Amino acid sequence: MGKPQNDHPADHKISDSRKNSEQQPITACLLSAAFFGALGSSFIYGYNLSVVNAPALFIKAFYNTTWIERYGEPLAAETATLLWSVTVSIFAIGGLLGALAVSIILKVLGRKGTLLLNNIFAVIAALLLTLGERAKSFEMLIIGRLIIGVNSGIALSALPMYLGEITPRHIRGSIGQFNSILICLGVFMGQVLGLPELLGQESRWSYLFSFLALPAILQLCVLPFLPESPRYLLIERRDEAGAERAFQRFLGKKDVSQELEEVHAEARAQENLHTASVLQLLRSPGVRWQLITIIITMACYQLCGLNAIWYYTNGILREAGFAENIIPYITLSTGAIETLAAIISGLVIERIGRRPLLIFGFSAMAVFFSLLTVFLNFQERLSWMPYFSYISILAVIASFCSGPGGIPFVLTGELFEQSFRPAAFMIAGTVNWLSNFAVGLLFPFIQETLQSFAFLVFVVVCVLGAIYLFVVLPETKNKTFMDISKSFAKINKIPAPSPSNEMELVLSSKPDMNGRVQDIAKMESSF
Repeated sequence: MGKPQNDHPADHKISDSRKNSEQQPITACLLSAAFFGALGSSFIYGYNLSVVNAPALFIKAFYNTTWIERYGEPLAAETATLLWSVTVSIFAIGGLLGALAVSIILKVLGRKGTLLLNNIFAVIAALLLTLGERAKSFEMLIIGRLIIGVNSGIALSALPMYLGEITPRHIRGSIGQFNSILICLGVFMGQVLGLPELLGQESRWSYLFSFLALPAILQLCVLPFLPESPRYLLIERRDEAGAERAFQRFLGKKDVSQELEEVHAEARAQENLHTASVLQLLRSPGVRWQLITIIITMACYQLCGLNAIWYYTNGILREAGFAENIIPYITLSTGAIETLAAIISGLVIERIGRRPLLIFGFSAMAVFFSLLTVFLNFQERLSWMPYFSYISILAVIASFCSGPGGIPFVLTGELFEQSFRPAAFMIAGTVNWLSNFAVGLLFPFIQETLQSFAFLVFVVVCVLGAIYLFVVLPETKNKTFMDISKSFAKINKIPAPSPSNEMELVLSSKPDMNGRVQDIAKMESSF
């Protein structure tokens, strides 16, 4: 009852370390890890979202020509549609397979090792997709799309985890947004290279897929010389010397004792609690609402309607009276707006926070989807209305990239401590790719049934997502992973962990622990 809690010397020490960390410059090592890590991962994912749009007619013609050469008759319309649908949708199936496999690979190879291994999938896919036309095998294109999907499924889990674990908490959100920025740059690059003057021609379309190998090779050249995640080294590999060297390189300073102590605190809370399986994560009451939050946020990321926007863009531009030959160039504005919004989000995320950007992004999308629905219903009556429709599309894209386009991946890394993180990313990735597949499968039927009112479905998703985040999600900026766990303690209906009982809480979710470990926990809690 004597001194207030914040007069404790340890609290002053932690407070001073936070102030010092906020004054730290960003090192070249950290920037290189963020940029080249995202270049060989997120960029490839974004590029594959847009690269098949420009050569779609040429690929379908190649399928037909190959079929005639093999079977002596033209490809039936139903078979052609099926082959093209498989070519497009198998990317999401590959992503799901990658997401399901990632936790095992992360455990064996670590964060950096997983990213390096993943480049092999990108190179193999680039070869298959590039040589498929010369080999007169559309099966090679389909298998290539499956493999590059596996690459993306692994990348969208391993990269955010790596960036979250190597970055000081005061810039964790900004560095984490490299994932989103490089996805947008990948989409934009796919649009640019697909222009008729570049590779969007019948004689050159296969080279669009050759480009996939370049970012993978660049990452293979740089990433081996950068450190592994210090959290992974210390908590999972018990390599304190390696973790210290990694922190020193990433932070650009000799004295990293505060950072090591923060990781030690997390490690003590998880002593003898090995990397959790998905089943253990699902059963753990201490992370129940973190898991629900990630599932809802990741589902909204895919179901909020951005993928469906691309379906309408070219049609709206035609309605506005733009010539067919200039539409590809105007469409570039969508990729440019997407990239710009992601960069701005990365610059302001540490000032504004994750929670406001997510809530604003989903709310703004709901508003602009509603306006787009109105404009679409009036564009046949008023000649100038398609211009408003197109502005609404740009506003939806900008709203998405301001928060919902990248922060869900940052949150997945922040809401879980080390032992639960691989399983959490596996669940988040599974939800992401299943939702992606569901949109691709169901939206054509929704659009056929509801016509221009189809976007109202996405309004409902965005509104519900914004309301949930407003009610449940705490702010996570500039907090340690332990601090974030404490923020969820009340809603999870468990005692808030403290240095004296944090180990006891973790062990409480493992009733089958041996008695010796439980005795140690009781001894620690008595000090």
